[in-house]
Amino acid sequence: MSDPTPTPISPPRRIFIDKQSPKAFQALIQVSETVRSAAAEAGLDRTTVELINLRVSQLNGCAYCLDVHTRAALRAGDSPQRLGVLSAWRDTGLFTASERAVLALAEATTDPVNAAAQTAAYEDARQVLSEDQISVAIWVAVTINAFNRVSIMSKHPVTQLHDR
Repeated sequence: MSDPTPTPISPPRRIFIDKQSPKAFQALIQVSETVRSAAAEAGLDRTTVELINLRVSQLNGCAYCLDVHTRAALRAGDSPQRLGVLSAWRDTGLFTASERAVLALAEATTDPVNAAAQTAAYEDARQVLSEDQISVAIWVAVTINAFNRVSIMSKHPVTQLHDR
């Protein structure tokens, strides 16, 4: 008689596509650097850019990017309190009108099927942001969405820091 306990099958090892196709990944990094520079030129500070990066990464469930951009947001001067409630940004008074506008644009960019959300996000953004800022906020969201997919499909690990 055979053993009825199934043999566990380990999942196949993922390819780190950033390492497997380094020229493509380097191009994505160059896009990111260009977008970051355009954000600064348009008057979106690093804290705002990191809020977009974090919110998109929350929506996509990208642990690696959440780790990287939480640390970047803290270095840029954001507070642990604001980062802790970011997923419920609509329910707090902790975010400025401009930040609320870019967060709505980031969500609409990440879920492009929701046309009503896109329209509302654009209408709200036009009240507080310049066209350059709207464009750059969308580009930041597009770029982090791409990085999220690279990390999610590669299963990039989050390593424990020794700062506890």
